[in-house]
Amino acid sequence: MTFTPENFPLVSFIIPTLNVEPILDNCLASIVRQDYPRANIEIIMADAHSTDRTREIGKKFGAVILDDNGKNMEEGKRLALQHATGEYIVFVDSDNEITHPDYLRLAIQALAANPQALGVESYYLPSPKMSSFCAYLTARLHISDPICWLMSANPRPVARAGEVERWRLPDGTLSYPLGANGFVYRRADLQSVQADEKFQDTHIAMFLMKNGQREWLRIHGRGVHHYYVQTLWKFVQKRRRATVHFLRVQEEMPVNWMKEQPPVPLWLAAVYCVTFAGPLWHTLRGIIRDGDARWLWHVPACLASVLGNTWGVFTYQRRGRDKALIADLHVNQTLK
Repeated sequence: MTFTPENFPLVSFIIPTLNVEPILDNCLASIVRQDYPRANIEIIMADAHSTDRTREIGKKFGAVILDDNGKNMEEGKRLALQHATGEYIVFVDSDNEITHPDYLRLAIQALAANPQALGVESYYLPSPKMSSFCAYLTARLHISDPICWLMSANPRPVARAGEVERWRLPDGTLSYPLGANGFVYRRADLQSVQADEKFQDTHIAMFLMKNGQREWLRIHGRGVHHYYVQTLWKFVQKRRRATVHFLRVQEEMPVNWMKEQPPVPLWLAAVYCVTFAGPLWHTLRGIIRDGDARWLWHVPACLASVLGNTWGVFTYQRRGRDKALIADLHVNQTLK
């Protein structure tokens, strides 16, 4: 489907923020660079009371800024979703940068032409602004944690028409964290699973798949640069925070994609990470297959994942009721 200036649908970008001054300008600039009518783009930031220039930067790009008083990022996304007016919704984190100016237009056109698809998933592509470690985490693993990577089913390509690829999971599993970092949904589909009431990042896509929409789209070679972290130590800290966040969200709604028939159970994924043999095998396999030495980060990242996640469990046990805990564990992200 081809849109004309008269019929481009309104698109809402939803971004949770907290003290992200070093990276937010990069994210928002990539949104306004899209070859999509600016008048048809709405940017909504759910800000958890940043104390740096986050809000000032958001205002510079014309964002609507909401006060997020919740205790986790999911509440912020639900808040922003309740205020969104777009026909299509794009979930973007402040550490994302949209890679190509035609990504949004192609994604919206693809969804309009493929009513069976639940949304459009980004490719996570490397960038000169990334360290080699960051590029390994996001561009090579696609999922920014070795444990989650091991527990994820491999999606299968269904077909490709031009730049639009169709994907789905193998039958019998929903174990794949689908729906974050530049993911595009129809607002009507989100409403069908009451996302504004029970939004949980990667679980909305799982709800839609359970409702029968087993297929999603990718735009060939396009998506986001995901500046998750630049160093190994910050990765440990980020996994600590992510674990605390995960456990807190589980209290509200015990839905977990890792329980949806993963290829490897959690305990075995943790054992894999600390035994060296498995990580070394995948390191060699990745280097041979991709010709990319950044796979050498796989062994230390596996150990760091176990350390960060274990640290997160202990932190949650000690301070889980502290409403300010997620903010206190905030990890500063930067561009290279």
